[in-house]
Amino acid sequence: MADPTSQLEPLIPALRRYAYALVRDHDAADDLVQDTLERALSRWALRRPDADVRAWLFTIQRNLFINAYRQRQRRGPHVSLDSIASPALTARQEVGLEVHDVLGALDQLPEEQKSLLLLIGVEDLSYDEASRVLGIPLGTVMSRLSRARQKLRSILETGRATLLRRVK
Repeated sequence: MADPTSQLEPLIPALRRYAYALVRDHDAADDLVQDTLERALSRWALRRPDADVRAWLFTIQRNLFINAYRQRQRRGPHVSLDSIASPALTARQEVGLEVHDVLGALDQLPEEQKSLLLLIGVEDLSYDEASRVLGIPLGTVMSRLSRARQKLRSILETGRATLLRRVK
């Protein structure tokens, strides 16, 4: 009697192709092939010596697939816990309105304050890098940024820009 592994090993690629054709998923196909080989090895002594090993393996694989299919039908679809959305979702409308308000407030700022806020707040440039980009001293960057943040906060709280009057 021949060694079971020497008879089973050449048939593994064919078992994988058939398993993939059945389940259409590489991981599930590999699991099905492994289950088939485990079943074949554990029942090697029960097989008929004159029977074709290849046909016997395909029969085992098909029966395992049908059993698993019927079991899934009884249990219902498998849903991963990671894919389930939490029952309490925050409303997205408010976020969109807040973004709209912030963009509108940014448009009300003077250009030099707006560009500075965008460079530091959005593009994550350092104060030194922003001063080089805009060609202004570092102290001007810090004071202009402070005024821009204060004015943006004021616009967002009140809904309108405070107008400064020039005294001549």
